[in-house]
Amino acid sequence: MGYEDLTPQQVLDALDAVGLRGDGRILQLNSYENRVFQVFLEDGTAVVAKFYRPGRWSDDQIIEEHAFALELAQAEVPVVPPLVLAPAQTTEGEEATEGLALLGNPPTLACLAGHRFAVAARCAGREPELDAPDTLERIGRFIGRLHAVGRRKPFAHRHHLEPGRDGRRALQVIVEGDFVPPDQLPTWRSACEAALAQVVAAFEAAAPLATLRLHGDCHIGNVLWRQTGEHSGPHVVDLDDAMQGPAVQDLWMLVSGDHATMARQLNQLLEGYEQFSDFDDRERTLIEPLRTLRMIRHSAWLAERWSDPTFPINFPFFGSAAYWNQQTAQLREQLEAMAR
Repeated sequence: MGYEDLTPQQVLDALDAVGLRGDGRILQLNSYENRVFQVFLEDGTAVVAKFYRPGRWSDDQIIEEHAFALELAQAEVPVVPPLVLAPAQTTEGEEATEGLALLGNPPTLACLAGHRFAVAARCAGREPELDAPDTLERIGRFIGRLHAVGRRKPFAHRHHLEPGRDGRRALQVIVEGDFVPPDQLPTWRSACEAALAQVVAAFEAAAPLATLRLHGDCHIGNVLWRQTGEHSGPHVVDLDDAMQGPAVQDLWMLVSGDHATMARQLNQLLEGYEQFSDFDDRERTLIEPLRTLRMIRHSAWLAERWSDPTFPINFPFFGSAAYWNQQTAQLREQLEAMAR
């Protein structure tokens, strides 16, 4: 089952089933991976309902993500955790909806009519201004607090970052799906295999690495700057890509530019980060390998989602000769960057 039968009425019915009665106003929010809606309730409040892409995560993986968010919230790390759900009751005290399943302890994941969903409070914010004074240091403090909780125990079910395995799987998805034009395939594949070999070598040179529970996709678009009264600061509203991996995975996407600029930005992040968590300086060498791995996995992600009508509309360039030419050129640039 996909999203074809997920109508606005079904969204309202799903929330009704857990006692959150909408007033009929629904706003679909930007999300390629899941279907996410802002729903206004009859009591004047609003919530955000996320309907999970079928087959992407198991129930255990979603519940483990939710438990991490609740643990962070309990530790007063500024995240927006999922709401604890309960079935709606009739006036006679019976459950109002048949077929509703609630999962987790406490229950935060619901399933109705084949669709799994979670609900969270609406939380507004804006993209941080990285050029503003002390912004990177404050984001670093936030990530350091998140990681201090993440180090308490490992994930049992969520994805564990393994560059060799993850890279080979991405390469296989792309090649076996025939997404690269035949005249582009030899050069792209050669650059990709060379880049992945260098990624693996970099991780082996840095081993052994400590791993912890991470946000997993901590780029600037996933860190919101929230104003709360007289105070402002970073927070996150979604841990959909939470994983087990090295600490630098949650830091490298926040730095950009030439080598000197990135080193300065990372130092600013670490000024805040190391107030709450230790950082292994050997992980600095993994920034370019992680960037390379993300490039390849992003192409594989597009390939895996190509049957979803949303993707050809929003990524019309994918699969073109120009796209793979660009990917080959960028992988060659990454080979040079990783060799420095």
